[in-house]
Amino acid sequence: MQTFIKDLSQKVGQEVTLKGWVNNKRSSGKIAFLEIRDGSGFVQAVAVKESLAPEVWDLIDKSTQESSVEITGTVSKHPKQEGVYELQVVSCKLYSLASEYPIAKKEHGPEFLMDNRHLWLRSKSQWAVLRIRHLVKAGLQEFFNGNGYIELDTPIFTPTSCEGTTDLFEVQYFDRKAYLTQNGQLYLEAMCMAFGKVYDLCPNFRAEKSKTRKHLTEFWSLNPEIAFINHEESLKIQEASIKHVVKYVIEHGKEELAILERNFDDLRAVVGKPFKHYEYCDAIAELKKRGAKIEYGQDLGADDEVLLTEDSDVPVIIKNWPKNIKPFYMKTHPTNPELVLNADVLASRGFGEIIGGSQREDDYDTMLSNIKVAGLPVDTFKWYLDLRKYGSAPHCGFGIGIERTTRWIAGIHHIRETAAFPRMLNYLEP
Repeated sequence: MQTFIKDLSQKVGQEVTLKGWVNNKRSSGKIAFLEIRDGSGFVQAVAVKESLAPEVWDLIDKSTQESSVEITGTVSKHPKQEGVYELQVVSCKLYSLASEYPIAKKEHGPEFLMDNRHLWLRSKSQWAVLRIRHLVKAGLQEFFNGNGYIELDTPIFTPTSCEGTTDLFEVQYFDRKAYLTQNGQLYLEAMCMAFGKVYDLCPNFRAEKSKTRKHLTEFWSLNPEIAFINHEESLKIQEASIKHVVKYVIEHGKEELAILERNFDDLRAVVGKPFKHYEYCDAIAELKKRGAKIEYGQDLGADDEVLLTEDSDVPVIIKNWPKNIKPFYMKTHPTNPELVLNADVLASRGFGEIIGGSQREDDYDTMLSNIKVAGLPVDTFKWYLDLRKYGSAPHCGFGIGIERTTRWIAGIHHIRETAAFPRMLNYLEP
């Protein structure tokens, strides 16, 4: 029966069989050390020539990096490292002898690694990052499922934009044009009027010609939409969800975070301290004080986000932005008609925006006016206006970027490492 590496701590002294791949090998001719990976973890298998049948040693001796193998041996504690286990090899079966592996143990440029993404996924660092991505999704779903939310799906094909038309991917939909979704928010608003608290977890598409370390053309987000709450209540939910997911990753991803040499103290601070809040106007003033050239009425650039958060050990929330730089669906601030009730959550230590959200405009006439001012086709949004016509209610929503949150928690420089097969301006293959 196959045993998985993640379970070896429960098998000390027992003979087990692992099935996996040779991640690394070194041999003196009399003893060989094979690092085996099986998807659940990594373990060192120790093979002593004089203790093995000649044919078993020959298989081990000729095995190459990424050869697929079945290794049987006795589980033992590592003699020097607490909590680490080894396998004392008894027998070996070779499933496939790998050709010379193109990703050598040396520095490779990002273009080479991206061209070989199908193989780069096997590296220890990429294994750790993508498992953290899984934990981010699982932790967020645990939070929202545990707080009465219903997960529902929104369409990928849409008839129009929800955030402006400049970065839509156009596709042919039978005899008419359609677009890949930028975000399922408008549909979630309809669903929250039926179910109260909903979210989707799905891909979004932006034809944005950006090459920054924070942008993908296809990315995933988790998007809650909640009826009968206001903007400040939404911000509390956003903060609680981020604290929960960071705590979840710390608890379930210790090995992965250790492989990436992530600072655990930084992550624990996120869980244990309240987030910082800035009004938009105060954030601009603070940035100018720190030397930024930004002016009131401008969106924050990547450098501004870094400057405002690089010395903060908790995320920073910037709220109540100028109306003229935000989408049509955001609710006007009750005391300042030049502002809207929205917020961006910027990750600590300069990692940039991870959440964007707002209270939604719930008045029919105001929404109709907003759509017209934005130059959007009223007929296409008739169904959306109906939400303000039949039982309108105050409601809020926000989107949590899966890749951006993963990048921050994992401490990764570039977002391309947080997707198995990232889609970027210059990358459509493999």
